[in-house]
Order: sequence, then C-alpha cells, then structure tokens
Amino acid sequence: MSLKFEVLKTHGKSRRGKLYTKHGIINTPAFMPVGTCATVKAMMPESVASTGAEILLGNTYHLMLRPGADLVAKMGGLHKFMNWDKPILTDSGGFQVMSLSGLRKIKEEGVSFSSHVDGKKFFLSPEESIKIQHKLDSNITMCMDECVKLPAPYNKVKQSVEMSMRWAKRSRDAFVDRDGYGIFGIQQGGDYEDLRAYSAQKLVDIGFDGYAIGGLAVGEGQETMFKVLDYAPSQLPENKPRYLMGVGRPDDIVGAVLRGVDMFDCVMPTRSGRTSQAFTARGTINIRNARHREDPRPLEEGCDCPLCKNYTRAYIHHLQKCNEVLAVMLLTWHNIRYYQRLMQGLRDAIENETLKEFVENFYTNQALGDIEEI
Repeated sequence: MSLKFEVLKTHGKSRRGKLYTKHGIINTPAFMPVGTCATVKAMMPESVASTGAEILLGNTYHLMLRPGADLVAKMGGLHKFMNWDKPILTDSGGFQVMSLSGLRKIKEEGVSFSSHVDGKKFFLSPEESIKIQHKLDSNITMCMDECVKLPAPYNKVKQSVEMSMRWAKRSRDAFVDRDGYGIFGIQQGGDYEDLRAYSAQKLVDIGFDGYAIGGLAVGEGQETMFKVLDYAPSQLPENKPRYLMGVGRPDDIVGAVLRGVDMFDCVMPTRSGRTSQAFTARGTINIRNARHREDPRPLEEGCDCPLCKNYTRAYIHHLQKCNEVLAVMLLTWHNIRYYQRLMQGLRDAIENETLKEFVENFYTNQALGDIEEI
C-alpha cells in the first residue's frame, strides 16, 4: 500500500481526514472537479486551484482516444501536460465504455468497443486500463469494473458483481506500486445489501489503498441511494478513504458525508455553468430568467469568487443572453468555488462538532430559495 490516509476526527459517521499523495495532500471530505479531457471545461488549471480544489479527476476513456496515453506519457504525464501540479485521480474508462450500449461488447476478458469519435475499434481489459492510467501518471488509479444501471434484477447484478470482483483482482495485480500513488477498488452490488457486503469483502481480501462506492447515481433516485449509503460505507475499512463515484448535487453530498463518505466527483458544477445554472446557499439560480435583467446585486452574497466580487446579476444575465463565453467561465468558476466552500464547511463542522447545526442551516437555506426580487 502506497498511499497514507489518516482520519483526524469523526462525528457520528462523518469523517475528517487527510490523504497523502506524491503531488500533495487531499483534505477530506473532498470534491474533485472533473477534467474529462485533461481540462476542466471553461477553466484554466490555475483558476481551478484558486477555488480550493486539491485534486482533479481525469477520464481514461477520453484520454486513451485523444490524444492517447503514449503521447501524454511522452509529454511528461498528465500533471505536466495540463499544468496541474496537484493530485489527479483517473477513472478506469469502464463506465464510459458501458454507456456506449450498441457500440460495445462485454466478455470476461474485457470490453471491445467502437470509438464515439471515429468508429475505430478498441479493446479495454483490466490490465490495459491500469497500464493506460500508469502512463497518464495519475496518483489514484481506479480498478476496472462493470456498472449496472438501476433498477436491475438480483441475478443480473450478482453476475455483474462477480465479474467486477474478478476484474478488480486483475486490476490490482497489474498495478505498479510506488510511493505516493495508489489504486482504489470499487464496491458494486446495486441496491442489494448482501451483494454490497460480498463485494466489499472481496475487495478487502484483495487489498486496496482506498475503496469507491460505485453503481449509484445511475437512475435509482436519492432515496434509494441514501438507503444504500446507510450501510455500504460501513462495509468498507475504517482506515481507508471512501469515494462515492459520480455524486452529485449539494444535498447528495451532504447526505453522503453524514453517512461516512470522504470523496466525491461530478460534472454538475461545470455542466451547470454551461447551461446558465448557478449553485448558491439558497438553491440553484437560472441566470437567464428575466428577473435578473436589471438586478445590481451579486449572484450570491458572501461568496468570494470573481463573479460575485466583481460582477452583477444584470451583467451575467446580459452575457448569457448574448451567448458570451465569459458567462460560462464565470458561472463555472462560481459553481466550483461553491462546492469547495461547501466541503470546507463540512470539514470545519466535523472538526468543531457542529455538524448538526451546519446541516440544519444548509437545508433551511436551500428551502428558502433565491433572494427576493428587488
């Protein structure tokens, strides 16, 4: 095991910790902005770092297609290639391949698929996925697994879990241990508690630096997701980081932290920035709405991002109506900063044992909705 993780404080099931990598320390609970193609859309790496983000997620599937792992390795690895000197986690590519439906075929050896870019044929095995992530020089490598869309029949999920655990073993065997780098296993099992327990035990037997909770936020709804999170994190080792993949909305994250999750990623803050949506302490705002046209106030009082410090709602509304790129840049910056402020607030509340009050204030403010019209 090559990554050090320490839990500094617990409060109920919630944990405040630190994860140590070659490229820096990650304070948990942590949110990872998604840099699919070696870039967080509409953001410079320096800007992302200024939001408080300490780790980014890169996408193995997209990077293996363009520009290719060999080129990234030739350029000195993903950190140098994209000018990001902090930690990077890469997913295995499996989720994207699975979502190709008609363009892929799954078998025990791996997945054969056609590129969505040019139709070129590829084959991705657990060993090849780990090899690609090694070339990318990611600090946290994810094992390859199969993700089943929920709801799904028990037997289908069971067969998928069994194959994913065989792939997990192959992934771990292919990983090259080195100081400051690690590999995470991925717990599967849908919304079946016994299958989740089976998956967790198999992963623990193999031995990983951290453990992800996969197969959620794939159509099952928040209520079902929280029911799974009521037991899934506690099935995983207490002394290792727990990562909930692909989640999510701010209230998803708050609920998951209460249930013992340490790490998150989601495209929502960046995607929302491209669709005129902004996250605030009082819920989401659609800045295209006409009521913002003559509003001289900042997007969110008390936010320290460049948008809120320097521009009015009226100006951002104008930029959006004109389809100006600056609107996307500023909204994305604000959204990522909002997520990082949320994570800092959760970390502080756990440390100070004020989590109950923090969560109550969070939900109260969200329920209030956006500030009244002037």
